[in-house]
Amino acid sequence: MSLAGGGLWAALAGPSAPPVTVLGKPGGAEPGVAMVGLDKYRSAEAPKPMPPLSFLDGEGRRVDVSEFKDKLVLLNLWATWCAPCVKEMPALDRLQAQLGGEGFQVVALSVDRGGKDQVQPFYQKIGVSNLGLYLDPSSSSMQALSLRGLPTTLLVDQEGRELGRIEGAVEWDSPEVVAFLRKHMGRGSGPARDTRGGVLKTGG
Repeated sequence: MSLAGGGLWAALAGPSAPPVTVLGKPGGAEPGVAMVGLDKYRSAEAPKPMPPLSFLDGEGRRVDVSEFKDKLVLLNLWATWCAPCVKEMPALDRLQAQLGGEGFQVVALSVDRGGKDQVQPFYQKIGVSNLGLYLDPSSSSMQALSLRGLPTTLLVDQEGRELGRIEGAVEWDSPEVVAFLRKHMGRGSGPARDTRGGVLKTGG
């Protein structure tokens, strides 16, 4: 279910913000928010290079998406006012704790206009401790990546190419999703694979 978000965006982000669609049912982080599964993942016909894309980190440094080359990257675009985004954020945080390292990274890119002052307190409020702060207060990434709404998550391979994307909130640390991501991690030592498709913590 999609919710046309022009009015919502205008109310929460200001009259100058572009229209956007919130993917999933409204209602904050309540159970009623719709979740989607891997059946909604749309694979690219062939891996395609990412467009030029840069954003800010929590220290105000300009970061280019190419800096994550050699890792499988889950690039999640979200906002604090987007109910499905809020719903999936704890699972993204747990996923980064489980798989994050030399071979994998979750890059949760906020398009909140308030930038760090808006996102950092939100992270603290919901207990996010493993995700880095990545900020795009101009929302230019949405146009660059041809997004139709939030949340949208891109899977980017170790060569910096988009493998596919999924629209809507996902239970990112579910056994099904973790097994799917491990298959795409491809090279490096990575975490051991559970032959039953279950979740294994990385060694340290």
